[in-house]
Order: sequence, then structure tokens, then C-alpha cells
Amino acid sequence: MRDENQTSSSDFTLVGLFSSSRTSLVSFSSLCVIFVLTLAENALLILLIRSDSRLHSPMYFLLSHLSLMDILHVSNIVPKMVSNFLSGTRTISFAGCGFQIFLSLTLLGGECLLLAAMSYDRYVAICHPLRYATFMSDRVSVLLAAGAWLVGTLNSTVHTAYALHFPFCHSRAIDHFFCEVPAMLKLSCEDTSNYEQSAYASEIIFLLVPFSLISASYVQILLTVLKTKSSEARRKSFSTCSFHMVVVVMYYGPFIFTYMRPKSYHTPGQDKFLAIFYTILTPSLNPVIYSFRNKDVLKALKSVLGSNPLAKR
Repeated sequence: MRDENQTSSSDFTLVGLFSSSRTSLVSFSSLCVIFVLTLAENALLILLIRSDSRLHSPMYFLLSHLSLMDILHVSNIVPKMVSNFLSGTRTISFAGCGFQIFLSLTLLGGECLLLAAMSYDRYVAICHPLRYATFMSDRVSVLLAAGAWLVGTLNSTVHTAYALHFPFCHSRAIDHFFCEVPAMLKLSCEDTSNYEQSAYASEIIFLLVPFSLISASYVQILLTVLKTKSSEARRKSFSTCSFHMVVVVMYYGPFIFTYMRPKSYHTPGQDKFLAIFYTILTPSLNPVIYSFRNKDVLKALKSVLGSNPLAKR
């Protein structure tokens, strides 16, 4: 009640993840640690890719954009959660909420397309190595990355405008830890079923199609690897593909389940739990799974550490 009395009629209230219990304090501390690690891991990866010539290839170029998206994504959500928890307030302005929706949808959509582009890169590299320079030239990688950003931004602009134009006649308390479209639609006093039906088209484009392409790419990669005579090569490929698919499923699975269900099937606790996977956990895992298990990245890291006077001491 104190929060609601202190806010203007255009402000929203984020119910959030945490209460004032000791368990919430532990969870809040864990969130802060994950946030710092995510920023450090992704920033380090971008630095390594930019500074080491061995990493100047289409695969690492796409990885650097994935890391940038992950940095922006957690920075769009976690600092507001931390600020609200420490200040004891849970409010967010209408403009702030709109910006969260816009940036979140831009990055979520862009990352879906970028992950599909990265799986295509691996498919070409392993299944058609002699044509890799043609199919994945520097120009192609730039177009793929730029397309992910541009299409994600255009899609986000449309959905943000639609989500915010609905009247919110009753409670303005969003039962979530950030402004997300499904949670906000539940506050509208206007029927949103027509918008939800039209939104399925973009959800198919950004969720089902990329996930299907990624799955098909890794199936082809595994079939190609099975034909190799080296058991060591097969083992490494199986290990890499399995780790990649785990991250892809952790990202797409909750994302698809959240955005492709009708509004009436959404429950706050379930939505918040699922959102943790694609907003907080996968950005922290992506650098480890896609990069820091890679020999070239580890060599670049050793080179940077070896050239650092402080590291030599």
C-alpha cells in the first residue's frame, strides 16, 4: 500500500522475486553474483575476440554480438531489481516499463535469430568445410548479425507499441520481476485476444522457425561426425553439440512456453520461474558453453594474461 500511495497513476508496481525473508536475501545475493559474472564473462569474451587475430572469424564475430546482447539483456533487468530491493520500493514508471519491454523484446528476438545464424555457421564449417569461405564470408556474417539486430528491433517496436496502448483500468501491479508483455496483458481491462492471435505469427518466426533450424543443423552435424573414423573427433563433437543443445533448449524452451500460451493459461509463479532461464541463466552460461571451452579462446586468454604485467607478478 505504501508503494501504491507514493506512485503516480501512470506508474507500475513490480511485484518482483524477493520478499524480506532470509531466503530472499540469499537469493538476492546469488542474483548479484550471477549478474557480475555475466558482465565479466561476456565483456572478457568481446575483448578477446577484438584483440586476438586468431579469433577474427565469422563464428567469433557472431559470438561477440551474442555477448553484447547478453550484457544488454541482464543490464536491462537486474539493476532495476537490485534498486527496488535495496530501496524497498517496487515502482517503475510508464516510460521505464516501455523501455524494458522494447529492449527486452529486441534482444530476445535478435538472440533467437543470432543463435540460428551461429548453428548455420557450425553446419557449414563441419558439413561443407570446402565451401565455408564462400557460404560464411565476412560480408555474410555481418549481414546475419545486422539482420538479427534490425529484425529484432522492428518486431520489438510493433509489439511494444501494441502492449502499451491497451488501457490499464484496474491494478497496475505487474506480478513479475520485469515488464514483460504476457504479464502486462493480464492487467488490461480490454480484450487482448485479437492481439494475442496476431502475435503468434511473429512468435513462430522468432521461436519455432529458428529452433527448428538449429535442431536440423545439429542433426546434420552429428550425422556427418558419425561418418568420421576418429573416435576422439566423434567424442569431442558429441560433447560440443550436447552442450550447445542444452543451452538452446534452456533458452528456447521456457521462451516458447511463455510466449506461445494463451493469456488465461499463465500463472505468475510459473512465468517468473521460466523467465529466469532466458533472461538471467543463459546469458551467464553462453560464454562458458560457446567459447571458454574452446582451445582458440583459451589460447587468446593466456596470451592476454601473459602480456599483462600484473599477471606476470
